[in-house]
Amino acid sequence: MSTSLIKGLRHQLRPLRERYELFLGQHFPKKLANMRYRQAHGTDIDWEHPKNIDEKIHWIEFYGDTSEWPRLADKYAVRSYVEEKGLGDILVPLIGKWDRVEDIDWDALPEQFVMKVNNGSGDVLVCKDKSQLDRASWADKFRSLLKVKFGLSTAESHYGKIRPCIIAEQLLDSASQPIESTSLIDYKIWSFDGKPAYIWCCYNRTPHSCDVKVYDLEWNEHPEYSVDCQHYRLSDKKIPRPISLQRMLEVAATLSDGFPVVRVDLYEVDGKPYFGEMTFTPSSGLNFFYTQEFLDILGNLCKTK
Repeated sequence: MSTSLIKGLRHQLRPLRERYELFLGQHFPKKLANMRYRQAHGTDIDWEHPKNIDEKIHWIEFYGDTSEWPRLADKYAVRSYVEEKGLGDILVPLIGKWDRVEDIDWDALPEQFVMKVNNGSGDVLVCKDKSQLDRASWADKFRSLLKVKFGLSTAESHYGKIRPCIIAEQLLDSASQPIESTSLIDYKIWSFDGKPAYIWCCYNRTPHSCDVKVYDLEWNEHPEYSVDCQHYRLSDKKIPRPISLQRMLEVAATLSDGFPVVRVDLYEVDGKPYFGEMTFTPSSGLNFFYTQEFLDILGNLCKTK
């Protein structure tokens, strides 16, 4: 069978697969999680004795205390948690919050801003010139995003407990990054119950790809921990050590305290760290772009029982 024919069949079957995943996510989320894990790693989840970080993320999701996950995975509600922890200074200034697209006063928005839903991933409006913005198109986009049952098809049920809304924040200046990049450098800090461990850096982000590399707390690079793939391309450059690295680690330690594992995502602009989000199920617990060695290292740092 030709490659083009196989691709065509996969395209035709995609709607059926998506409906099946939604059905499993609604009625049998654990089965869906195991199915997706098997597709990514070639084996089933060892529910009795989870070892690598992906197994442990799934174990916590179904057997651990996830009561705070909906609030802290909510990109709007988490702001109050950050303030409660005495870290309000790292929050990106909020411009507005709306429950409906019809409530947005587009004329009152500044010339530059970032707009997104509070319970999604990607699909972010980065407006650098409001005069060039297709308001009608983005209004339709956000109406659709508010209706999406995010997390259902990936067995991340905590996202379904988030009341969706739209938020707009100040656009951070990406021109002052320490390396040439089409986007802000994302410093994603893997943290375990108040102990930061590794930083996964992402930059040159597009809807289809980004450049990545793993660093330890001393800012030594570890390319051996990454699997180079089409979407997550292993960077051939070393990102300069962030000016605010120590402050970033303190932030990650404070925000992750009390949680077996959470990835705290931060940015840095002009030497100052800014909060991005907290992610309890990074990549839906399918970090296929890490080597087995690194998955095991992270798994050993995560205490589930």
